[in-house]
Order: sequence, then C-alpha cells, then structure tokens
Amino acid sequence: QVQLVESGGGLVQAGGSLRLSCAASGRTFSSYAMGWFRQAPGKEREFVATIRWSGGSTYYADSVKGRFTISRDNVKNTVYLQMNSLKPEDTAVYYCAAARSRSSEAARYDYWGQGTQVTVSS
Repeated sequence: QVQLVESGGGLVQAGGSLRLSCAASGRTFSSYAMGWFRQAPGKEREFVATIRWSGGSTYYADSVKGRFTISRDNVKNTVYLQMNSLKPEDTAVYYCAAARSRSSEAARYDYWGQGTQVTVSS
C-alpha cells in the first residue's frame, strides 16, 4: 500500500519561513504528480502546488505564487514545500497527495497523507 507522511509543520511568525516534507513509500512514483493542499477549520480543502516526479514541472495557486516553492527528490521519494513570507491566512493543516497526472483538483488525487499543522501568528 502507498503511504504518504508529512512533517515539518509548526508555529511561525508572519513573514517567517517553514519547509514541509512528504515522504512516500510502498510504490515507485516516477509516473505520478505530487501535490500540496491545505485546509483551515470550517473551510474546504484548497490547492496549493503540484509537481511532476519526471521533469519536475510545477504549478502554483495564485495565493502562494512567488512565496512558496515545491520541489522533489526522486532518490529519496520525498517532495518538499518551502514556504516563505508566511501570512496568518496560510494557517491550515497541510496535506500532500499523489495523482496519476498533474492537477489542481483534489478529486484527481488517489493517495493522501495524514497532514501537518502550520500556524502563522500575527
């Protein structure tokens, strides 16, 4: 079975930085796209960023473009989300997920991690 495990969440002040990691196991992911989503209390899950294992092409939500960077290490089967210039509205549980093709739609993703909490204080 495929397992995705997020880590790196925590508490940071507005304007600060944080790097999230997602370790994948149970399957080779060379043909998959990986994505980051986030969900705040009372809100629906929101797309953040996605990347292809092969080629490394990326796509970002407008709300994080220029501040967040998604990357991957194919050897380690790990995807990262570097978050800079954090804002209080970035506060949410962040999830990584795997899809057969790159997409910004949560329904297209087949596997999900357990999530990691990111809290940005003002």
